[in-house]
Amino acid sequence: MNVCVYCSSSEKIDRKYVKLAEEVGDRLARRGHTLVSGGATVSCMGAVTRAARAAGGRTIGVIPQTLVDIEIADRDSDELIVTADMRERKGIMDARSDAFLVLPGGIGTLEELFEIWSSRVLGLHDRPLVVLDPWGLFDPLRKLIDDLYESGFTRANVFDAISWTSSVDEAFHLLESGTVHLEPSAGEVGEAGG
Repeated sequence: MNVCVYCSSSEKIDRKYVKLAEEVGDRLARRGHTLVSGGATVSCMGAVTRAARAAGGRTIGVIPQTLVDIEIADRDSDELIVTADMRERKGIMDARSDAFLVLPGGIGTLEELFEIWSSRVLGLHDRPLVVLDPWGLFDPLRKLIDDLYESGFTRANVFDAISWTSSVDEAFHLLESGTVHLEPSAGEVGEAGG
């Protein structure tokens, strides 16, 4: 299975996020999957790719020419696809992937998440979409989606189109089984416990 991993390219983030990307890359390869990534060598993007290759996995990198020009392209990828722009990059990553795994990231990661998520809600694809968020970075996003639903801005199936987990093992189980799991956010756990 080709698994697309969306993640951070920021060099300013806590090292724990890079270590998570390394663990994901290693696990992905050891489970026999091919990695589809943003094709860069920096931060989590580089970490997930290097770890996948170190564990014997195949990697497909998709990167726009502007990022190749600033010399962050992962030239060690088994397949490196250079695109004209970010839109073409996302389209190729989508087309080459059987499942999507989202790690903590910034606005680029969120853009990728929302595009795949909304297209699944609309029934344009039925491939698994899993968010792996061990430290609850996206808890405010989950609350926002709840609020949007309560206010009538989203369909109920917005919740059925995505899985949330804090566990690497569960993330791969969800990707491979195609089931949906709505792990409670940190706030919901706190409310239930107190």
